[in-house]
Amino acid sequence: MLILGAAPSLATELGAAAVPTRNQIVIHDAAETLRDWCRPDGRGGLRLQLPGGASFELVTSVTDTVIANRGDGAFHSFALVEVRAALAAVRYPLAGIAADVFILPYPRREGLCSAAGPGLILLSPGVYPLPASQQHSEFLHELGHVVQYARLPDRSVSEWDRYRALRGISDASVYSASAPHADRPHEIFAEDFRALFGDPLACANAGIENPTLVPPAQVPGLATFLLELPVPPAEPVMSVRPNPARGPLVFSASGWSPALLDVFDVAGRRLVTLRPETTATGVRWLWDGLDEAGHRVGPGVVFARARGARASSQAPAPALRVTLLP
Repeated sequence: MLILGAAPSLATELGAAAVPTRNQIVIHDAAETLRDWCRPDGRGGLRLQLPGGASFELVTSVTDTVIANRGDGAFHSFALVEVRAALAAVRYPLAGIAADVFILPYPRREGLCSAAGPGLILLSPGVYPLPASQQHSEFLHELGHVVQYARLPDRSVSEWDRYRALRGISDASVYSASAPHADRPHEIFAEDFRALFGDPLACANAGIENPTLVPPAQVPGLATFLLELPVPPAEPVMSVRPNPARGPLVFSASGWSPALLDVFDVAGRRLVTLRPETTATGVRWLWDGLDEAGHRVGPGVVFARARGARASSQAPAPALRVTLLP
């Protein structure tokens, strides 16, 4: 399970949030993650590099000293079909929830277990084939963290006070970010989400991580509280044509005020900044495929993200993924 801080701490085990590549929950299987999101580190190792620049070293062999249990001698990733099935069966309205879910081919050295942060889920492989129930349970727990960051952020102090009172975890000397894992409010929320809204496989193991707490289904008003958490405003619509592309691109958007558009690579390095043009239906940006030094950007994946915020709120714009062809 994930180790996160509890309200009011904003820290996460990942140390970074992600800018989702689309305005929805997108699942990247292990093959795609390895092909499109992993890069050699120049020292014989491998790094996972995510939208916006977050980067993690991966452990590519079970013989590495950090792996205490070598299992059957190989890493076994989550199955795309199981993650999709678990997501499809969620009994919670996910409107406004955007996240990239990366099924990892190898675990992170910084944290071998699955983890989550705002807009990001990393599902870590096991050293034995993972039972479907474990895949569903682990994914739903991490999805609970994503929902919490979106709908019950740590700055929502009064809502956190209500949740703590409902859950019987108001004593900050017991339930805090520095408490044992099962006593951390973020973890309790994620387990409540899994138990209340996950499918039968996600709830195959009865109970929640903290056995001293009342089971969430027996807490009056708890499910209603989670269901009534405010829905984030809808993200603006942004598109690019053509995509994939060999030549000039046209980015267009509606739903926020004109803003500069940054194009950056998978390592988070800014390649060029584009100025907006106002149109009858919104905003557009034209890009000739050159970086700021006038050099043509080589083939591969790049991301574009508008600066500023939506016209209706202060939420940042999402990043748009573009594939540049040779």
